[in-house]
Amino acid sequence: MNEVSEENKSLKQTVSDRDKQLDDLKKSSGDSAELKKQIEALQEQNKTERAEHEKEMARLKLDNAIETALTAAGAKNSKALRALLDAEKIKLDEGGKLNGLSEQLEAIRKSDGYLFAEKESTAPVLKGFQPGASGDVKPDGKIDFSKMTYSEMTAYLAQNPGAKIE
Repeated sequence: MNEVSEENKSLKQTVSDRDKQLDDLKKSSGDSAELKKQIEALQEQNKTERAEHEKEMARLKLDNAIETALTAAGAKNSKALRALLDAEKIKLDEGGKLNGLSEQLEAIRKSDGYLFAEKESTAPVLKGFQPGASGDVKPDGKIDFSKMTYSEMTAYLAQNPGAKIE
């Protein structure tokens, strides 16, 4: 989003600069040689401005891609983490993939792990009786129901409809 607004501002400024240049040309349309010199100078100026604009847009795209990658990596403070990165080694290819960032992040994760949020376990935490996870299974495969609460028994029977309590 930031990238789009920056490009929009830059393009509006470029259009207004070019309109001003055309107005200046209209005013000085008397001498043909002078007019050619001004046109050549403006064309050269426009080339350099276009190159600068393309560099700025490439830098913005790289910055936004790095920021997105840091957020996805679980950075607690992306500004502090960026200070530890070697920006010269990070490149953005045509496909939008960052090259050189993942290696640096892994090295920082090992040395300064506190800069990253802890990854939460995706496995749900179940409370109460868990069929197959109980330590109360006898060697013959029978469950010791005497050590279960009523809710654990009903949960077990709901999971194993053919089971019998003995």
